[in-house]
Parts: sequence; structure tokens; C-alpha cells
Amino acid sequence: MSFGLCDAPGTFQRCMMSIFSDMIENCIEVFMDDFTVYGDSFDRCLANLSKVLHRCIESNLVLNYEKCHFMVTHGIVLGHMISSRGIEVDKSKVDLILNLLYPSNIRDIRSFLGHVGFYRRFIKDFSKLAQPLCHLLQKNTDFVFGKNCKEAFDKLKELLTPAPIIQPPDWKLPFEIMTDTSDYAIGAVLGKRMDKRSHVIYYASKTLDAAQRNYSITENEFLAIVFAL
Repeated sequence: MSFGLCDAPGTFQRCMMSIFSDMIENCIEVFMDDFTVYGDSFDRCLANLSKVLHRCIESNLVLNYEKCHFMVTHGIVLGHMISSRGIEVDKSKVDLILNLLYPSNIRDIRSFLGHVGFYRRFIKDFSKLAQPLCHLLQKNTDFVFGKNCKEAFDKLKELLTPAPIIQPPDWKLPFEIMTDTSDYAIGAVLGKRMDKRSHVIYYASKTLDAAQRNYSITENEFLAIVFAL
């Protein structure tokens, strides 16, 4: 497929989904030209890998051997560390974020929020914490990286260091949703309970617009519930 075509990514993804349609969510996950084959045991994983490789041969798909990793217990997938423990941040990417200096202009702010925002699902109340930085991106706002911005910058970096391990959803167990609201943001946590302990599946949050900031506390609490659902 030619590079640069505006519809190339979607077309390529649909092609891959069509080729492995009977295997997806059973033994393989596909994202563009990256796919992960898995199993709950070594023998099952080997059998699934054999099925996928045979399908590649039948479909004339050519794999780059140097980019393939076989029979591993953990690995980096789409910027995340995936293992039997769950989903974690990529430590190498986090190290790059931790070494960033205080932003000196709007471009630096956008860059930092882009980097740390990639892992916002790991950070509780991300929108609330990032609000001082996001405020600097608004039109007709002077760039003053004051104390509240420095605190937000440092806090976001701090929370990425011991970032929680996100658990994949288990559709056999009931889900738990917890919500919270503040004067300028709402947040939600999707979790599941195992062995009497709550495990996080996803953190979500968003800032409130001008109209929503005029809502009463009760209205914003309901807004957070609607957002979570």
C-alpha cells in the first residue's frame, strides 16, 4: 500500500482485521502492522502462533524477522509494557518525560502535555492536575509559568514514576465506577474487584467548559456519572 494516502491507515487496518477475523480476541490482537499472538500456556501459545503463521502464508503476508519476538512473557506493545501482571507504562518513555525541564514557551507546554497525556489513563484526575498548564494554551493568555504551573508539572511527572498497573477487563466480573468532581474538572475510575481488592482498569477525566462550571455541585456530580457511563 502506498504511503501518504489519507485513507491508507483505515484501509490497511480493515484488511488486517479481515485476514484474522476469526482469530481476533481469541488468540491475536491486531493494530495496523503490529499484532500480538497470545495463549494461557506455552503449548497453547505455540499452537496459536502456528495458526497465525499459516494464515500469513495463505495471505502472502511477509513478516520482518528482526522485529519479531517469539514466546516472551512480557513486551512493549504500542508504547505500553504488557505482561501477565497487566498493563504498565514504558519505563524508557517515562524516563524521557522525567528528564524534561520546565517549559519556557507554549510549544514546550504542548510537547509536555502530549508526552504525559499519552499515559493519562494511568493518572487519576489528569485533567484536574493539568488544568494550570492547559490554561496557558488558551487564547489571549500571557505565558506566566508560575508556582501553580510548576506544581502541576512536577506532580504529573511524580505520578508517572509509581504509575499503577492497569488491569485488562474481565467480562466475567462486575465492574465498579467511581466518580469525582471539582470546580473545573470531572473524573472517573473504572475498576474491578478481585480477592476483596479493587483493581484499576482505566482512569478518565475532562475539564469543564464555561457553562458547566456554573452548574451546582449536585449537577456536576451527575455530569461526572454521565461522563463515566
